Amino acid sequence: MSRRTHLPSGLFSGLDFLIDTNWSPQQALAVYELLDDLRARILMRYGDELHELMRQQRQHPPDVGDILDRTDPF
Repeated sequence: MSRRTHLPSGLFSGLDFLIDTNWSPQQALAVYELLDDLRARILMRYGDELHELMRQQRQHPPDVGDILDRTDPF
């Protein structure tokens, strides 16, 4: 990913995944289906928890004033 690519995770840095330019369409489809099956299995097992985590991560952070006005030190 030499240019900034929008990924579902929202990350813009990390490991670059190299995809062999010599893959056949059948090979690309096999990998795509494998990842799709893995995604489905993860959702079957962790669906509710994942949706809650994603919801929490997409919420806007609190106002800085709210953080500064806190009375407890922790």
